[in-house]
Amino acid sequence: MGRLSGFRYREIVKKLKTFGFVFDRQAAGSHEIWYNPARNLYTTIPNHSGDMPEGTLRAI
Repeated sequence: MGRLSGFRYREIVKKLKTFGFVFDRQAAGSHEIWYNPARNLYTTIPNHSGDMPEGTLRAI
């Protein structure tokens, strides 16, 4: 278990908002696309129950 593991969806959303991301749209299935207008940057996050795997968090 690495230092990034153990985060849940709601915790990830809170972090994204502190970094200036806003919800953009719903993607395929249970994924969401978030946008940072200040940096013109998009990221996709899964909306799953339970903890996110460390590899998924690194990709975000």
